[in-house]
Formats: sequence, C-alpha cells, structure tokens
Amino acid sequence: MLDKKLYDLQEILRELESVVVAFSGGVDSTFLLKVALDVLGPEHVLAVTADSETYPSTELEEAKRLAQLLGAPHQVIETSELNIPGYAENNKNRCYFCKQGLFEEIKPILDQSGFKNVVYGLIADDMSEHRPGTRAAREHGVRGPLQEANLFKEEIRELSKQMNLETWEKPSFACLSSRIAYGEMITLEKLTKVEKSERYLKGLGLRQIRVRTHGDIARIEVEPHEMEKLLPHNEEVTNQLREYGYKYITLDLAGYKSGSMNR
Repeated sequence: MLDKKLYDLQEILRELESVVVAFSGGVDSTFLLKVALDVLGPEHVLAVTADSETYPSTELEEAKRLAQLLGAPHQVIETSELNIPGYAENNKNRCYFCKQGLFEEIKPILDQSGFKNVVYGLIADDMSEHRPGTRAAREHGVRGPLQEANLFKEEIRELSKQMNLETWEKPSFACLSSRIAYGEMITLEKLTKVEKSERYLKGLGLRQIRVRTHGDIARIEVEPHEMEKLLPHNEEVTNQLREYGYKYITLDLAGYKSGSMNR
C-alpha cells in the first residue's frame, strides 16, 4: 500500500513536469522536495522559503541547510504576513490570508523561472482539519501532491525514514501565529514572545512544544510523557516566561495536540 502511494506521488510529480516547492523544512515539504528532485531532477525543481515574522530564524536556517543537503536550488523570499489585510485581526480564516499572500509572492518566481506548477505540503490528515489555506491554494491553482496521493503524516515519516531523510522524526511545526488565540490581534511583540519561550523550552530537552497564548496567559503544551521533564523546572520556567512578558504560566494537562486552537 505504501509503495503504491509513493508510486502515485511520483506519477503526479512527473505529470507536473517542473515545480516550485513551497518549502518550510518540515517533515512534509522536505519529503515532497526530495521526491520531486528524484523524479524531475534539480533543473526542474526550485525550493522557495518565505522569511517572515511568523517563521522562527532557527527554522529558516534549517530550511537552508536541508535544501543544500538535498542538492535543491533554493530561494528565500522576504514576506510579511502582518502587512496582509485581514491577517493580523486573527479570525478563523487567518491561514487563508497567509497562503494567499505566499502564493501571490511565488507567482512572479514561477513566471520568471518558466516552471509550470507550484506545489506545497498539504497532506491527507489536513483534510479532516480546519485548513482555510486550502481555499487559497485552489484559487491560485497550487497543487498538494502528497494529499492527492492520499499520504498521511505517519506514512510520510515512514517513507522519509526509508529514504534516510533526517526529518523523518522531526517534531511537527506550524507558524507562530497559530499559538495566538483567535480574535486576539497578532503583533510582532506577541510572535517574538512565543518564539523566545519555545526556544527556551526546547533547550530543556523537550521535543514537541507549543506555547499557546491567551492574553497574558501562556498555556504550555508538551507530549504527556514529557511533562515529567518539565515539572522539575516549574519555578525556572515561570520566571523565564514572565521575563518574556507573560503574567500566568500554565501546563495543559491534555498534552500537545496539533491545531488545538481550533477547538
């Protein structure tokens, strides 16, 4: 079954002939980039990464390193979600504005390169979640080959492992804006506060981290089995996150869950 899905993905990419890959350096886009390079060759593939306020600098450097490691032509573009009308207001269609802005920025690159298609890391799991960005993709004719091949996250991790991609066990990541409760204005100050907090917590050896922001409350999500790593540092964590600007620091006993703000 997995071999069949990989074959389907390869066929989809082969039919696209040449692609610009919206590349974040995460599990899905790295796998997509790798398969695109294998099928089409580097002369027909371009990885594009958007450097913005919502994308941590550590992730940008990781994306650059991974693209080089894979031998992919790579271009970094400067974007600003906070300047996109409707984005900072942070309603439930926030991701639509983000993806719309991203694809509009990529279109001139597509035209200049002569490539035929833009692809991004949409996966089968996403179809059961609130993903307004998919509407922007449809409007711009952007394809999601992983989803079209019906590949789920765990299958992508398994195939990535088989291909010796180091991202096979990389923690899931989403933009920093996803940490801020819907309805709260997104500001550079809040994004910086989240980025600093998550970087600090990862330094304690925690693998999967989210610092969900509800006003002056930090709701920390980690995987349940990692809570015991965090609790002995409770006073230190409290003091550090207060220094970053939070007033109350909490631990979500339900543990990490992707897209938990959608609840």
